[in-house]
Amino acid sequence: MNITSSELYTGVIIRRSLFFLVLIALTLGNLFVLFRGLNAPQAMEQAQIAREIARGNGFTTKMIRPAAYYQAQKLQNRSVSLVGFEDTYHSPLNPLLNAAVLKIIGADSSDAWQMKDKEMVFPLDRVIATVSTLFFLMAIGVNYLLISRIFDAKIAGVCAILMLFSETFWNYSLSGLPQMLMLLLFSCAIYFVYRAVEAAAEGRIAMTPALIAGVFFTLLALTHWMTVWIALGYIIFAAVAFRPRGIIALSVLILLLIPAVFVMVRNHSITGSPFGTAFYTIYNGLGNGSETSVMRTLNLDSEILDLNGIIGKTLRTTLLQTTNIIPFLGGIIIAPLFFMSLLHPFKRASIANFRWAILLMWITTAFGLTLFGISTKELDPNQLHLLFAPIMVAYGLAFISILWSRLEFVASTPILRNVHHFVIIGVCALPLVLALPLKVRVGMQLRDRGGVPHWPPYYAPALNSKKTGVKGWIKENQITFADQPWAVAWYADRISVWLPPDHQAFEKIESIAEDLQTPVAGILISPLSHSLGSLSEIATQYKDFTFMVLDGRTFFTNYPSGVSLFDKEPKTLGIAKRYSFRQPLVGMDMIYYSDRAIRANQGEN
Repeated sequence: MNITSSELYTGVIIRRSLFFLVLIALTLGNLFVLFRGLNAPQAMEQAQIAREIARGNGFTTKMIRPAAYYQAQKLQNRSVSLVGFEDTYHSPLNPLLNAAVLKIIGADSSDAWQMKDKEMVFPLDRVIATVSTLFFLMAIGVNYLLISRIFDAKIAGVCAILMLFSETFWNYSLSGLPQMLMLLLFSCAIYFVYRAVEAAAEGRIAMTPALIAGVFFTLLALTHWMTVWIALGYIIFAAVAFRPRGIIALSVLILLLIPAVFVMVRNHSITGSPFGTAFYTIYNGLGNGSETSVMRTLNLDSEILDLNGIIGKTLRTTLLQTTNIIPFLGGIIIAPLFFMSLLHPFKRASIANFRWAILLMWITTAFGLTLFGISTKELDPNQLHLLFAPIMVAYGLAFISILWSRLEFVASTPILRNVHHFVIIGVCALPLVLALPLKVRVGMQLRDRGGVPHWPPYYAPALNSKKTGVKGWIKENQITFADQPWAVAWYADRISVWLPPDHQAFEKIESIAEDLQTPVAGILISPLSHSLGSLSEIATQYKDFTFMVLDGRTFFTNYPSGVSLFDKEPKTLGIAKRYSFRQPLVGMDMIYYSDRAIRANQGEN
């Protein structure tokens, strides 16, 4: 080995060692120092479903949507038990994988993994986030292998660094949402799509890698049903690009339909609809963003999907996706340059053809999101653009590298050949790097308490504590109404119904629960409702319960005399009398309205 190759090998070892050191430091830091618990409703929902699966209760949930209850009751034409209520909103794969982990660590026991007295972050939150983070790290590895195969190790290395320093990727990893599992499965799928494209470009039959890709797209669809739109793009591409034409596309379609038939049959047997409760997410897109209102409604016949102005709604969502494409692609500024790379005549046919597969999958995905909706909020459960970020970054980076290398002063100065890589990494990593010092300082100060909770609106000790929390005040055969029922179901391990907007629906569910020997014990109100926005926004969302939502804040404002609003609304006066015992959980910001007086340490055994 000559000196030059030896130095080159040493440099590669040093760079890779530094990368893995940073990877380990960021992983451990995010999971143990900076971790604040789960903060996405769908993540908590899937976590508590996973726990029910681990207990042998099947795909059941303790978080009850009034709309889901209406579907089940209408189909069966009778009152449906709130215990062991079957979920048809979530896709099954992520809860199943989390259930296996929870079973292994013994979290299926109701007394296991109980929070300590001074702890502020639920220990199982960290377990769920760890699983998601491992999927993220594996996705980085798969993308490195894929991009190395398409371009070279240098571009693959830069893409891996950009993924590692993307704050958006870390936010989703720590949220517990299935996006990182989806990223891993999608990365595996397009790896085999590229292998198939290579085979087709060389005149070989692409059947084997193309079908393996189809298997991963099927798993992806079982993780989030919206990813069917990605698979649709692949099927269209396969029908055109692979020989024998149509056979591979048909085979992939059959692969998708086999598990889909079982899921749809199950959904139909529970709700009367093959798409279950999940169908009503379409209200986010075509229904003016009103999925929340629909899910809290006990009479779905009154919620007609208004398709008036459908063109305007579609254009609005399309424009939203276009103008926010950089945040949707992980905040990596060069990712949208993928679209510019479509104009470049790449010499290798496989590279040139593969980008059309990516584009087609992205277009069908964007169309699906136009129908079913996507928002700019930090953790949108429908965020699918993120899955395309690594491969789009690779093409964008390759495009910039080609243009950069053609500049005369760069060609004449070898030391400048990689400057653009450092600039891109520096700019993209800046948000995460700048936020780290403060996060680390706060995290270190509260490390003995498990971290800083996502308060407001989530505060796990108020729900999980058996001494001073909801879990200790409510028996297992009792239920609650709440504005954050997913948090009650996950942290308190109790059945919780999403607070409906009208008193008639409340009283109907209350009566049903009483008849089924699962009586309502109380109502939980948190900053999720009273900090929703302006008074008009709160009134629009909570209608008959607006006074109750504002009760705690008003009572605090007039302390110590205290002015109660809850019993001032005529429509809910009877409810106010039945749940008249106000129990503050976190000051007056989180209040539990109980049907009986709560004694100190009542839940302690």
